[in-house]
Amino acid sequence: MDSVFRAAAIYLALLVLFKIAGRRSLSDLTTFDLVLLMIIGEATQQALLGDDFSFTNAVLVIVTLIALDVGMSLAKQRSRKLARVIDGNATLVVEHGRFLHQRMREARLTEEDILESARANQGLERVKQIKYAIVERNGKISIISEEPS
Repeated sequence: MDSVFRAAAIYLALLVLFKIAGRRSLSDLTTFDLVLLMIIGEATQQALLGDDFSFTNAVLVIVTLIALDVGMSLAKQRSRKLARVIDGNATLVVEHGRFLHQRMREARLTEEDILESARANQGLERVKQIKYAIVERNGKISIISEEPS
């Protein structure tokens, strides 16, 4: 039973910590982010299993984590407020060619991050070509270009 409580505590702790850390999609991971995730994974494994490295304990931990994940997704389906707290909302960071610096700071984005996404996704070179840039809930930046006049 200790493993179930440990798994639940780690699941909730990681959920809160990653919510605080902010959104970043897997495609945008830097080398630092990858190293950090590997270290977190190792620390989590040690916290989850403790001194019991048996197959049974490992399966119990995995089942607990999957059950928590399924339960959380069902709870988010039933409660829009809970879904908003856990997943967040999309954030507008560029509007009609103007950077919204306060929102960018909250999303921890730089102008270069947005322009990089605009170049990669739309072939746009200047902020004036961007009608809207939106940081989606998954951390990706969606770019909607201005219509040519």
